[in-house]
Amino acid sequence: MANSILEVENLVKRYGDLEAVRGVSFAVEEGEVFGLLGPNGAGKTSTVEVLEGLRIPDGGRVSVCGLDPQRDSAALKHEIGAALQSTSLPDKLRVMEALRLFASFYKRRRNPEELLKRFGLEEKRNTFYNQLSGGQKQRLALAMALVNDPKVLFFDEPTAGLDPQVRREIYDIIEELKREKKTIVMTTHYIEEAERLCDRVAIVDHGHLIALGTPAELIARLETRNIVEFTSEPPLPASACANLPGCHGIARHGEAWQLRVDSLAEAVPHVIDVIEKNGAKLLTLSTHEATLEDLFVSLTGRELRDN
Repeated sequence: MANSILEVENLVKRYGDLEAVRGVSFAVEEGEVFGLLGPNGAGKTSTVEVLEGLRIPDGGRVSVCGLDPQRDSAALKHEIGAALQSTSLPDKLRVMEALRLFASFYKRRRNPEELLKRFGLEEKRNTFYNQLSGGQKQRLALAMALVNDPKVLFFDEPTAGLDPQVRREIYDIIEELKREKKTIVMTTHYIEEAERLCDRVAIVDHGHLIALGTPAELIARLETRNIVEFTSEPPLPASACANLPGCHGIARHGEAWQLRVDSLAEAVPHVIDVIEKNGAKLLTLSTHEATLEDLFVSLTGRELRDN
C-alpha cells in the first residue's frame, strides 16, 4: 500500500512446539482502523505484541512507522501507544499521577489535564487506581495510550470483560479517534465491535489469516445477506438442503444447520417442506442478516466464541 504505516510479511511466532502465528501478512494504511478478529487463541495478541516490540518474532518481517520493533525499539516507543489486554497499576497510584508518570517517559507529550477531560476522568483525578471501576480503569488505559500523541495506537481487546453500557462508551471514544484519523490496530472477538469500528478486518484462526477486507466485502463473500438456521429431530444430512432454490451454501453451526439464502420468504417454506418430506420434526428455526460471525462459521465450521 502506498500509504502503509504498518507492514507485516509472513510473520511467525512460536512458543516451544506451539506455532501461535503462522505466516500472517497484512498492511495498515495511515488513518485506518484495522481489526484483528478471531476467537481466543487465534494468534491476535501475539501478533500485536510483536508489532509493539514486546515479543521477538521467529520469522517474517515487521515494520511500524518505518521502524523495526526490535532493532529500533527505543525510537518506536515514542511513535506508538498501547492499551494492553490487561492493565495493572499500583493500587495507591492516583489517576493524575499515572498520567503524569507516563507522560514523563516521552519526548512528545499531551496535556494530562486535556486527557482527563476527554476521557471523563476529571472527578477521579485524585482517586486511587484500586478504587476505579472496570470502565474507569479502561478509560485511564486509553488515556495513557494517548499521552505521547502516538502515530499508531494498539488496542488489545479494549472492551473485554466490560458490561454493555461501558462497552458502548469505549466504542464512542474509539469512533472519536477514528474521526480524527488516528491509525488504530485493535484485536477483538466481538462481531459488533469489528463491524462498527473497523475500516478493514483480518479474520485469524489458529495462527492463520483466513480472510481480509472491509466488513461489507467480507460479508459479501457469503453471496447473500440472509441466514436461515434450524434444528430437527432426527437431524437432516447436509445433502437434504444443499440444493434448495436460492441457497448459496450450508454449514454446521453447533447442533444446527445454517443456510445462506437469497429470500427468507422463499427459503423458509422450502426448509419446512424438506424437513417434513424426510419424516423429521422441526425443533428450532431462526433467521437473521449475515454477519462476520456467519462468514467465520462458513470458513471454519465453528463460532468465534469457540476455543
